[in-house]
Amino acid sequence: MSEYKKPIPVITSETAQYWDSAQKHDLHIQKCCNCNRFYFYPRDNCPFCFSNKVEWTRVTGKGKIYSFTVSYRYTSEGFRNEIPYNIAIVELEEGIRMMTNIVGCENDDLRIGMPVEIIYEDITDTVTLPKFKPTIP
Repeated sequence: MSEYKKPIPVITSETAQYWDSAQKHDLHIQKCCNCNRFYFYPRDNCPFCFSNKVEWTRVTGKGKIYSFTVSYRYTSEGFRNEIPYNIAIVELEEGIRMMTNIVGCENDDLRIGMPVEIIYEDITDTVTLPKFKPTIP
C-alpha cells in the first residue's frame, strides 16, 4: 500500500463494527430491533424510535445512485491529482443512503438511478473504504 494522503476516518466505539466489517470486505449496517428499520451513520440509538436495542446486520451492498456531484476543486492536498472526482449518495436496497465515490466509470457517465454495487479500497492496514461501481447488467 502506498502512503495515503487523503483524510482518514476516525474510528470510534460507535463506528468500530462498521469499519471492522469493511476491512473484511463485508458491509454491515445497524438495524433497530424495536422498529425493524436500517439506519446509517452508526450510532447507539435508533434515529426513528430512539431505542438502544440495535444490531449490526449484513446488507447486500447493492443500490442505486441517489445523487452526485463532480468536484473540480480539491479540499485537501490528497485530492489534487484526482480532480475532477465525484461525490455520490448511494441508496442501498435496504433503504439507507451512504456518501461515497463511484469508481470504474467516467464522471460524465454517472446518472441518477444508475445501479451500483459495493467494492472496497484498502487505504491502510486498518481502514478500508466502501466505494461503489456501476453494476453490469
